[in-house]
Amino acid sequence: MTQAQDMARRLHDAHDTFKEKTFTHRRFKHRDIVPLLNALNGQGPLTVAQAGESLEKRAIYKVQAGTGSTPILLWSQMHGDEATATMALFDLFNFLKASGDEFDALRQRILTTTTLHVVPMLNPDGAERFQRRTATDIDMNRDALRLQTPEGNLLKTLQQTLKPLVGFNLHDQNPRYSVGKTGKQAVLSFLATAYDEDRNVNDVRQRSMQLIVGMNRVLQQFVPGQVARYDDEFEPRAFGDNIQKWGTTLILIESGGYKYDTEKMTIRRLNFVAILTALASIAEETYKQERVEDYAAIPENGRALFDLLIRNATIVREGRNITVDIGINRYEEKADSVAQKKGRMFWYRSKIEDIGDLSTFGGLDEIDATGLTLTSARVYADTLDSVNDLRGLVPSKLAEQGITAFKVRQLKKDYFSEAPVHVLYEGKLPARPLEIGQIPTFLLKRGNRIQYNFVNGFPVGGQINPTMTVNGVSE
Repeated sequence: MTQAQDMARRLHDAHDTFKEKTFTHRRFKHRDIVPLLNALNGQGPLTVAQAGESLEKRAIYKVQAGTGSTPILLWSQMHGDEATATMALFDLFNFLKASGDEFDALRQRILTTTTLHVVPMLNPDGAERFQRRTATDIDMNRDALRLQTPEGNLLKTLQQTLKPLVGFNLHDQNPRYSVGKTGKQAVLSFLATAYDEDRNVNDVRQRSMQLIVGMNRVLQQFVPGQVARYDDEFEPRAFGDNIQKWGTTLILIESGGYKYDTEKMTIRRLNFVAILTALASIAEETYKQERVEDYAAIPENGRALFDLLIRNATIVREGRNITVDIGINRYEEKADSVAQKKGRMFWYRSKIEDIGDLSTFGGLDEIDATGLTLTSARVYADTLDSVNDLRGLVPSKLAEQGITAFKVRQLKKDYFSEAPVHVLYEGKLPARPLEIGQIPTFLLKRGNRIQYNFVNGFPVGGQINPTMTVNGVSE
């Protein structure tokens, strides 16, 4: 076990050597991976071939490596907007074709014992739109029975023809999942899927649990206390549950969130380490030494996190002071083409999710607002003709006076700005500065002194995440 942890540490530290440099963000498309796959074909042990095509005729590729008698199937981006593991798989390809370093023995064990079949992007039409579903608007992971999607048909065909001993089902999960009730963010979550309603454990599912125990152990040295276990309620329509039922040991890996790792580069590295650790364990059969009880000891995913939790703020209602906690979440929205050319792939639109006693919840970021009163932000006195007029102002100076909202006559509803301003579509902020569902733009004051100035759920000039402060647009 110590040897596996040492190997994982060395793989972790060497990841940059194998990291596919093309990927700098998660929102890449099918056309971005095709040249990479073409270049990989024939390199070292790798062969690349088209395995099928999507509804919109995009090629779905399979990469093969190894000559061993144990087939293993890995697939990513069954959901088009879940791309973390796709990046890690390209890092894995770079690792497998390398040679002449300290990992040669590991490579040879994997490549002579197993044959890897890897589908790095199973849902290219969804990836094109960066959406969960396929072009048929069907969730492929709920299509294992009806097989209405060509992509789902392909996955079942691969499982039935290759008959892999182990399948790796690679996903992304909501970054607000917590590790049980610890308040810690679940960076990665695993699941040994159930194959029946009673959640029985046969040899096939036991192998899933044992492999996950090994991956969890090595990951704890990098993200201690931040690995969780998905609920194993049987889902009869899902591919993971059915593939386990069809006789392939199924390992679900869910990439969650890691603080300030917006593009999931840290989690990408952890996927690389976890997958290689599992492949080594399969090649050497060391997973057989693991205890199923250790799988059950991994805490389950919880839903007890907000992106930002403001604790103990005072609000005034009907002349009374009331102490409340405020839970705020930030949601990604696709940036327009102009912003994308500048490297901005998405904006955030934040929302007040909950108000009241949130003492049983945690925040990825937290602010103690004890002694602070929440009030409305101030609106700039003049109405601007267009957003271009913002350039003649100094928003940071105005924010010192609590002025962060601006009335604009000519405005697209989907307008966003890099500046920390809240643009008003129809001229005024809500009457109450704190309501569930609102864009969180408000002040926190101690007496007459502004302590925090929030625009779209981000503190102006704050250090919570200064690279993501964007504006909100109120209708």
